[in-house]
Amino acid sequence: MATSRSSRRTAIGAVASLLLLAITALAGPAATADSHPLPSADPAAIRDWNVIATDTISANLSPTRPSGQVVIWHGFVSAAVYNAVVGIKGHYAPYKWRARGPSTASPEAAAVTAAHRVLLTYFPASQAPLDAAYADSLAKIPDGNAKRQGVAFGERAAEHLIELREGDGRFAPVEFTAAPAPGVWRPTPPAHLPFIDTWLGRLRPLLLTSPAQFRPGGPPALSSARYAQDVNEVKVMGAKTGSPRTAHQTETALFFGGNLAVQLQTAFRDYTARHHLDIADTARMFAAANASATDAVITAWDAKLHYGFWRPITAIQLADTDDNPATEADPQWQPLLITPPHPDYISGHAAVAGAVTQTLTGILGTTHLDLNIPSEITATTRHYEYADQFNEDMINARVWAGIHFRTADIVGCQAGNRIGGWTLTHYFHPLRPTPPQASPPARPTCPHDSAS
Repeated sequence: MATSRSSRRTAIGAVASLLLLAITALAGPAATADSHPLPSADPAAIRDWNVIATDTISANLSPTRPSGQVVIWHGFVSAAVYNAVVGIKGHYAPYKWRARGPSTASPEAAAVTAAHRVLLTYFPASQAPLDAAYADSLAKIPDGNAKRQGVAFGERAAEHLIELREGDGRFAPVEFTAAPAPGVWRPTPPAHLPFIDTWLGRLRPLLLTSPAQFRPGGPPALSSARYAQDVNEVKVMGAKTGSPRTAHQTETALFFGGNLAVQLQTAFRDYTARHHLDIADTARMFAAANASATDAVITAWDAKLHYGFWRPITAIQLADTDDNPATEADPQWQPLLITPPHPDYISGHAAVAGAVTQTLTGILGTTHLDLNIPSEITATTRHYEYADQFNEDMINARVWAGIHFRTADIVGCQAGNRIGGWTLTHYFHPLRPTPPQASPPARPTCPHDSAS
C-alpha cells in the first residue's frame, strides 16, 4: 500500500515536472522566477548614430571644408558614447571618468542618448532632425527600467564630456602673423583664402598633454638637397597638366582628395558590422580611433602654426627666391587638386591616417586591418589589408595631388603613429588582462623613409 502511494506520488511529481518544463519552454526564459530579459545592447545603434553624427556635422559645416574640424566633433561624440557603454558593460576603462552605471541599464539606450545630447549641444540648429532620430532610436528599445536607466546614464556620460571640453580653446581668435618670405606660407590660388581654423592648433587635446607634445622637428632647409628633391618630385608628379602620372596614380590622388573623416567613419561602420563586434568593442573602436584622429589634427595644426611652411604651388612658382640651385621656378605651375588654405608642414591627412592605423593595429593586435575605404570623389572603394599599404597610398596621394611635399606627409604619418601609440598606452584599456598577442604592436605603420 505504501509502495503504491509512493509510486503514485512519484508519477504525479514526474507529470508536474514535465508540465512545468513545457510551460517554461512555451513562455520563454522570462517565465522563470529568477530570469530577466537582457538589457538592449545592439551595436548597430552606435553605427546608426555615427551616420547621424556625420550627417549633422556635414549639415553644419561644408562637407568639403578643407579643415580638420570635422574630426574634432566625431572625437567628442565617440568619447561620450564610449563612456555611456563601458560605464554599464565594463570591459574597458572609461575615458577620464570613474562613474559606473547600473548593470541592469540598457547600454544601447545610453549610447543613443549620449550621442544625441552631445550633437544637440554643439549643433542646436539641427535639433529637429536630431530629436526625430532620437525618438526613432528609443522606439526600437523595449520600454522598462533598463531603458530608463540607460537614458539617464547616457545623459550623465554626455554631460561629463561636455564639461570636460569647457574652455578648451574652440574658436579662439588665433592669428597667423608670419610675413610672406621665402619658405613662409601665404594664401594660395585660386581663392587666396586665409589660414582656416587656426584655433585647431591651440585646442586642448583629448588624449595628449598639449598640442605640441608630438610636434616634430622643422621642415627641410630651403638650401638642402632634401628640399630640392621634394620640390622637384611634386613639380613633376603633382602637376595638373603634363605629369607622367599613371591613371592609377591620378585616381589615388583623387581618391583621397575629399573628406577623410567621412571616409574613415564609413570604414569603421563596415568593419564593426562585418566582424560582429559587440556594443562595447564597437564603442571602443570608434572612440579610440576618433580620439587619436582628433589629437592628430591638433598636432598637425600646431605644426602648421609653428612652422608656417609654404605650399608646393608657392614654392614652385617662386623657386627663384629659395637660393637653391637645384630648383627652378615655373610661375604658371598648377597642382592637380586645389591647395587647402593652411600650411604644408605637416600633412593633416597623413597625420590622421598614421594615428588611426596605429590605434587600430593596437586594438586588433595585428597590422592586418581589413578596412574597406570608400571615396565620394571617385565613387570607388578600396580594400586595405595592411596598415602600411593605406599609409603609403595616403602619402603618395597628397604628393600626386600636388598639394604636399613628401616630407610633410611622411613626418605627418610618423607623428600620427606616436599619437596612436600614446592612445592605447594611456586610454581605452581592457579591465581584464589581455593575452600577449592582443598588445599594441611595436611596428610602426608608416612606410620607411629617410625623413625624420
